[in-house]
This record gives sequence, structure tokens and C-alpha cells, in this order.
Amino acid sequence: MSLQRIEGNILTPAGFVRGALVHRDGRVASIEGTPIGEAQARSERAALVLPGFIDNHVHGGGGADTMEAGDAILRIARLHVRHGTTALLATTMTAPLNEIAAAMAALGPACRERPAGSARVMGVHLEGPYISPDKLGAQPDFARPASIDEVLALHALAPIRLITLAPELPGNLDLIEPLRAQGFRVQIGHTTGSYEDGVAALERGAGGFTHLFNAMSGMHHRAPGMVGAALAHARYAEIIPDLLHVHPGAIRAALRAVPCLFCVTDSTAAAGMPDGDYKLGRHLVTKCLGGVRLPDGTLAGSTLTMDQALRNLVSLGLSLEEASRRTSTHAADYLGIADRGRLGQGAHADLVVFDRDLQLQRVIVEGEEIDLAHA
Repeated sequence: MSLQRIEGNILTPAGFVRGALVHRDGRVASIEGTPIGEAQARSERAALVLPGFIDNHVHGGGGADTMEAGDAILRIARLHVRHGTTALLATTMTAPLNEIAAAMAALGPACRERPAGSARVMGVHLEGPYISPDKLGAQPDFARPASIDEVLALHALAPIRLITLAPELPGNLDLIEPLRAQGFRVQIGHTTGSYEDGVAALERGAGGFTHLFNAMSGMHHRAPGMVGAALAHARYAEIIPDLLHVHPGAIRAALRAVPCLFCVTDSTAAAGMPDGDYKLGRHLVTKCLGGVRLPDGTLAGSTLTMDQALRNLVSLGLSLEEASRRTSTHAADYLGIADRGRLGQGAHADLVVFDRDLQLQRVIVEGEEIDLAHA
């Protein structure tokens, strides 16, 4: 593949550089230019070149749901790449084992090879079924305690990178260390557990929290709950910054407390689609007024895309550099991926190009320019 050159104000791990990024064979070959401050970078008419977004929690998009199997994941990956997500984790729902296995079997090929015009599917986030039946949120009622044999059988179908579990369920706490030893990252979510349960899970090797604040025991000053454990002890946690799932004030509190808080969309089939009814696992959900809900009004995932997540963070007062870290770098670091989520020599040529009004102009995935009109 020939050298490709992209000029603009480029965000590197050391800050903005006015110059050019050169990529070849899907990797960044060089970045050359003059260091400039963010205020200057954003005041100029030059393109803003940032690392591509990484979304560790994606249920659907473009009318498709990960649990549908078939070609659903391709439709999902092509919807999200049009909004700057260059890599994602396909996220499953709580369901009977045969349904999860069918979804995993369909996800496996997409994890092994990236089709043209789509985001990279890095693997699977197994959000259920090892969660509390009392904190299902929008998950169907098929929760059960974790089984390492079951996890390994599913992993043989598609690579599992991340597992959400409720540590208070019988046996779950004791499985965290064996799961970590097998290479799975474990995070805490959909839980009624106490502050003490959260601390114990972190001590056993849990790495973070699933959609912080949502579907977990809240914080009270005499019963800090799972939220309190996260705010007091977590280095990493997901958050959904659609300004609907979490109040801006709570987002600000989490930003101060959790050093590597990172954004996820928790997006559903309704993302990128008009108002109406869509599938979320076994559930029928309705998109209306920017939200997605079950018939009883429970929030059921989101319609958020990562380009809007970036703009929302900036609207809350974050610098563009910090917003980029929380939509790209921290999620990669959490998964132990050193060559995504940042722009530097040798990294994957995954990048997004914005104008100074933060409107997305271009997306490049592993060196491939995405046709945003037809992805």
C-alpha cells in the first residue's frame, strides 16, 4: 500500500502538532510538525485529527442487534464507523445459553477479519448472564451465577475480552481470579452489591465498572453502595455520556473521582434510526425523544454515537484532548491494547478528522478511508 498523508492539527500523546501524519499498510509511519496548544489548534481552520474512537459496549445500531446473529454485526459496525468508532466490542445480552451461543457463533468470523467499510470488532463484551436478577435494567430475566466452563465454551466461538458480573451472586466473587488467569477482563455491573462487595471484587482482580451509576446500588453516606466503591477505588469505569443516563453533575463527580473514566455508548439497534420499535435481545424497545425505553419506561440502552459523546464531553467543559482520551485512549488501555486509541508511530492508522465545530469529516480504519455516505 502506498504512503498516505493527512495534514492538519494532529492530537498526539504529547499534545497537538500542526503538520502531517503519514500512514502505510494500515499503520502510522510518522507524524511531523510543530507543537501547538489546543486553543490555537481549535482556532485555526485546519482539520483536527484525533485517534479513532473505541467503544467497549455496543449492543446494536442501524436497526440490527448483536443477539440476532446473521449479518447483524456487520450492519452494526458499519453504522458506528460512520460516527468515528474505529474499534468496538460487540456486547451480548442475558439470554438462555443456546441463544448466547448462537450470537457468539455469528460474531466469531467478524472478530477474526474486518470487512471493508466497517469498524474493527475486537471481540465480545459478555454483559450477561452473570448479573443480579434484582438489577436487570433492560436485560431479560435469565440471570444466573457464572461458570468458567460455560465462559470457555463461549470463548471458543468468539473471543471474549470483557465479562460483566455481579460479585454478590453465589460463587461469582471466587471466579474473578480464575477468569483473570484465563485472560478475561472482569468488570462489575448490574449489581445490588454493597460497597464491601465492590471492594472485595476489585481486590480479587475486577478491573472496572459497567455503565457507572446505572443498574447498580447507589451511594448514600451511610451505605456507599457499588457507586461508592467505584468512586472511592476504581481506576477505570464505563460511563454513558448521552446526558440522559447520567446527570451532568454526576458525570463531573465521576470525572474527578475515577482517573481513567471512559465513554461507552451502550447503543442499541435504534442508534442511527428513526423513532420506532426495535429489538434489544428478547425485548422490544421504543426509541422516542432521543431515548430508548422498555414499555414500563425503563431506559434500555441508548442511541448515542461516539462523535456525539465527544461533543457532549466538550460541552461539559472538558478540553478536546481530555475528551479524546476518554473516548479513545483509556478504553484501549483498559483492554491492554497499546497500538489503538492514540496516534503515534507504529499504531494502527485509526483516526477521525473533525472541523473546528467538531463535525466529523473523515474516518480512517487501519488505513482504509471510510465512505461516510455509504458505509
